Amino acid sequence: MAVVWHDRLRRGGVAVLEICVVAALYFGSAKLGLLQQLVRGQVTPLWPPSGIAVASLLLRGPRVWPGIALGAFLVNLPLGPSLPAVLTIMAGNTLAPVCSYALLRRAGFRNELDRLRDALALIFLGAFTGMLVSATTGTSTLALAGVLSAGDFWPTWSVWWTGDAMGVLVVTPVLLVLRSAHWPKHAPPARWAEGLLLVIATIAIGFVETGTTPLLFLGFPLLVWAAFRFQLAGAAPCALAVSTFAIIAASRGSGPFAGHDLLTKMITLQAFNASAALTALLLGVVVRERNETQREIARACGQLAEMAARIATGDHRPVLTNGDGEKNSANGRPTDTTKTASSSLRRRPPTGDKAGRDDRI
Repeated sequence: MAVVWHDRLRRGGVAVLEICVVAALYFGSAKLGLLQQLVRGQVTPLWPPSGIAVASLLLRGPRVWPGIALGAFLVNLPLGPSLPAVLTIMAGNTLAPVCSYALLRRAGFRNELDRLRDALALIFLGAFTGMLVSATTGTSTLALAGVLSAGDFWPTWSVWWTGDAMGVLVVTPVLLVLRSAHWPKHAPPARWAEGLLLVIATIAIGFVETGTTPLLFLGFPLLVWAAFRFQLAGAAPCALAVSTFAIIAASRGSGPFAGHDLLTKMITLQAFNASAALTALLLGVVVRERNETQREIARACGQLAEMAARIATGDHRPVLTNGDGEKNSANGRPTDTTKTASSSLRRRPPTGDKAGRDDRI
């Protein structure tokens, strides 16, 4: 009984620790996301907590949802117009990743992101569909509280929805990749040099993106390079970095975002972020799927070659004979003894009473 109680207590302690960690990550990432707010100090073009919430549910299960709720409450408490509004926004921010998690599990999503269907499910179910809940709940709450006017409803809703969706598309793949990441033990020095060069190039392109010259498109060659050479492990962090630099440029109003209103900035920024995230995610998964297929083909070819070699060896195996002239196989066993035994029985003369009767006849 004491052992069972101790085991339950240990599991409960682990669950509480996981909830606290999720709440801390949600709160910390929210503070970073709010540094680039565009609407009312509360709505940002990239909301990392949504990506952290979906990844936490995928990795640790639905038991960590209280951590998402706690983090959302702590973030919105100083921002909300009233306590009921804060609780409603918290409920929407908690329910959205839970819906995304349920949709992904229903679709057979795998955390390894090693199939094209997993990438498509994360895009259309986890990001675009699930985040409708938080955007609609939060924007409606602000409108009912009198914070937003009727004309600001749809611009705020679009920023809220795309920000949450971008958080799932950009942050969730990075966390899923980090879960299965391991230190490459036998990587050649050229591979390390190439990875370091990719990091340096990403930082350099980031400074160019935040400058006055509209050169956002320079980030796409980096994404292609990272996806082909390092698959999703390189493409996902690269997409996060490229999107972050683009958001900084939009908040400063530099480059292609200079001289435009909020709606135009959001359309340009989120179109770029979505293109970068989709390029990194889809291309990284497709390249990984292709490499796995090539390895399976090589493994199958090796097995076929081994089987062909064994069959060829069996066809040319020498045939031996015993003293009676019967053929034996190479392993020394007779090829057919039934026919020899039956023929000898037929040649044996009759004995006993039956033999006597035959003589009398």
